Amino acid sequence: MTPLKPSDLVLTPTHLRFLGRRFPCARGRCGLTKAKREGDGATPRGVHRVVGMLYRPDRVAPPANWAVPIGPSDLWSDDPGHEDYNQMVRAPYPHGHERLRRADPLYDLVLITDWNWPRAVRGHGSAIFVHQWRKPRHPTEGCVALRRDHLHWIAERLTPGARLVVR
Repeated sequence: MTPLKPSDLVLTPTHLRFLGRRFPCARGRCGLTKAKREGDGATPRGVHRVVGMLYRPDRVAPPANWAVPIGPSDLWSDDPGHEDYNQMVRAPYPHGHERLRRADPLYDLVLITDWNWPRAVRGHGSAIFVHQWRKPRHPTEGCVALRRDHLHWIAERLTPGARLVVR
């Protein structure tokens, strides 16, 4: 593995490190894994590039010039049996998916990693996002979650291709 850089998002057991700062965070309810599977509730170990940033334009300003607005029809396919598995899709979409434009604020700002993307291996787990947490340190389904203001601080300083390092 290449040496860590200050611009890496480094997940530790207690926090996420970025640009010399430490941010309390949450990770998968089933801990970390080297063998990620769809629905296992674990955060995959490894080095994952940040390949996208999404935001809710009706709730927040774009945090960076490369952020893409989430529209009312935007979904994420989590159906391992479909060719669009682990891709952003649009409604109507009859296969398994997750709404990106949620009623709660979890996905008001989302960093997308390259976990199992762009050529997804079916069943190896769909998107690993960095998003807002439900409540302090409340476990996720495998994503990394942060306090809203911390997520925005990071997003404003993050560059495309930055790395999420999960050891």
